[in-house]
Amino acid sequence: MRSSRHSSNAFSRAFLKRFEERDEPPTGPEADVAGPWFVEPIPGLGFGLFRAGESLTRGFRPAAVFPDRWLAQLAAAVLPGTGRDPLLRLNKDADPEGYGVTLDDGALVGRCELFDEALIDAMNNAVAVLRSPWSLACLLEAAGPLALERCGALLERWIAEPFAG
Repeated sequence: MRSSRHSSNAFSRAFLKRFEERDEPPTGPEADVAGPWFVEPIPGLGFGLFRAGESLTRGFRPAAVFPDRWLAQLAAAVLPGTGRDPLLRLNKDADPEGYGVTLDDGALVGRCELFDEALIDAMNNAVAVLRSPWSLACLLEAAGPLALERCGALLERWIAEPFAG
């Protein structure tokens, strides 16, 4: 459990200290990064990433600080996924058709000709963003207005003409 160093907490320090002596449940790491995350300006440093209910003015330290807002928004988008088990896995052994890609329940959902862990990691990061409307909104804000304009034009065409390029 993440140790509380703040007085801005509904639970007393003594209670939290006693509670920390227990084993952390397997959901602990996901809960620590689940968010939602908020970006707050930090004078002289840039932009800090804070959990809901936390802020610099309440005495909390940011989980991360970036010089540019878009980088903080990007971190806010992907951080919740870092505490989750990956949905997709790449089989370590190839068969004649390549390396199987399976869901976490073992169902085969695809194949790769090469053993490309970076591809599966990137797909799992994208899945984590897709699972959370909050994360997706953070990612879209980080993309900026020009990227959203271009994305909107593509989506409009694809919805109107499925399979159009």
